[in-house]
Amino acid sequence: MKIKICGLTSLTEAEYLNRNHVDFAGMVLFFPKSKRNINLEQAKLIMEALDYNIKTVAVVVAPTIEQVMEIQEAGFDYVQIHSDIPEGLFEEINIPVLKAFNVSDLEQFDEYHKQNGIAGYVFDAAGYGSGKPFDWSLVKDIPRDDKLILLAGGLNADNVAEAIKYVQPDGVDVSSGVENDNGKGKNGEKVDRFVQEVKRG
Repeated sequence: MKIKICGLTSLTEAEYLNRNHVDFAGMVLFFPKSKRNINLEQAKLIMEALDYNIKTVAVVVAPTIEQVMEIQEAGFDYVQIHSDIPEGLFEEINIPVLKAFNVSDLEQFDEYHKQNGIAGYVFDAAGYGSGKPFDWSLVKDIPRDDKLILLAGGLNADNVAEAIKYVQPDGVDVSSGVENDNGKGKNGEKVDRFVQEVKRG
């Protein structure tokens, strides 16, 4: 079971991921509305602090091709795109795309399902970064192929084992579920516990 911790904002948080040997580290870019938004220079410092086995994911919302090119040049392993993918993107970039779907736009799944440039999908709650789970039955029967399926949206140490058992994804994605109670920054103990619950399942 793959584990992605999303919304990193500091070098300290990179250490939480390193000690837990997670698979993916997500960083929010070009989205000032998010409290987790960082710039490319900050992202590069965090990337340098991460264990080389952890794949880095730039998380963006309706980016321009130019922004995705900057992400590629910065050395990210993946780009995760919420909302619209710019036309012609797959002809311009070389890094794989994770297409994120909110439960409100699942009808677009078939449109992207056959797209070669997409390496996987992230299924999230209706409100991006809301920390609230959604009805997992909506994605339980999503067609499976060789593309990665990550379940996100309101996951935490208390519900992740149940979510894995029900949906059977390839991996799970958490952000607010491992943050401090005040919502500022990741909590090391919560990261540890989340990973333990995933691995126990």
